[in-house]
Amino acid sequence: QVQLVESGGGLVQDGGSLRLSCAASGRIFSSYAMGWFRQAPGKEREFVAAISWRDFSTYYADSVKGRFTISRDNAKNTVYLQMNNLKPEDTAVYYCAAAQRHIRTMTSGVMDYWGKGTLVTVSS
Repeated sequence: QVQLVESGGGLVQDGGSLRLSCAASGRIFSSYAMGWFRQAPGKEREFVAAISWRDFSTYYADSVKGRFTISRDNAKNTVYLQMNNLKPEDTAVYYCAAAQRHIRTMTSGVMDYWGKGTLVTVSS
């Protein structure tokens, strides 16, 4: 089992920044690829970004490329999502998730473990 707890959400103005964190506990965190997903009100959950466990390679949704950065610290069992130049359409509940699979397959949303999410609200 892997337990995931997100933090860092909140209210920010258009153009602002936030950093989300996801703390993991349980099984060996370093052997799992990690992803961030989001779900806006009335919409389906969508892939945002992912990072591999082996070489820390990354993969992003086109909608966030160049604005968001995913990173991880295996010593702290934590994955981060730095979000810059936030827009109102980024408003959503953000979830982190873990899976033992290639990061490019994570766009399917099929993951092994999920956190409960943290709300990000971007005001215009």
